[in-house]
Amino acid sequence: MTFVRSLLLSGVAMALIAPASAEAEEAQPLPLSEISDYLNDLRLARSPFTQINDDGSVTTGTLYMNRPGRMRFAYDEPEDTVVIAGGSAVAIFDPKSNQGPQTYPLDRTPLSLILAEDVDLSRNGMVVGHERRGPATVVTAQDPEHPEYGNIELVFSHDPVELRQWVINDDSGSSTTVSLGALSEPEELDASLFSIQVEQSRRERTR
Repeated sequence: MTFVRSLLLSGVAMALIAPASAEAEEAQPLPLSEISDYLNDLRLARSPFTQINDDGSVTTGTLYMNRPGRMRFAYDEPEDTVVIAGGSAVAIFDPKSNQGPQTYPLDRTPLSLILAEDVDLSRNGMVVGHERRGPATVVTAQDPEHPEYGNIELVFSHDPVELRQWVINDDSGSSTTVSLGALSEPEELDASLFSIQVEQSRRERTR
């Protein structure tokens, strides 16, 4: 399950800084409400990506997103692997396998947190880390009812607010980092991109 499975000041210090400096203001992370609004507004997206796997290997491809609930990772050759989140499941199509896709329930993976119909990072117990790292805000989130499923670290740029990277730490202890390239928001994406059944039929025809 490699894939499915990478500023607080004391009251005394604050009293010595009045008014707060521009540098201190800039060092604050993006509010969780602003990040939630951004994710909820992000419906259709496409981006090249670079993935660093737990074993250190690097793969590239194209990401397609159709929120809520749907995502596709199309890996470049020679991998030719496809990972689809759709229909409440995640399916991994490995061209080297003749056994059909490996499938997992979407709600048992950290990806479900950003593919939800209504992303609410203020939900009690969901966010376990929220900090500013250089020019970015990093939010670590988990399913508060099932923290054993792992977590996802989301990295956002500030100006403009944009999802730039995530690290999935899954239930096996493995980590996978996905860095996004130029993120575009197309007007529409073909629904077949997110159909596990369509992908399976296509691969059966080309065997």
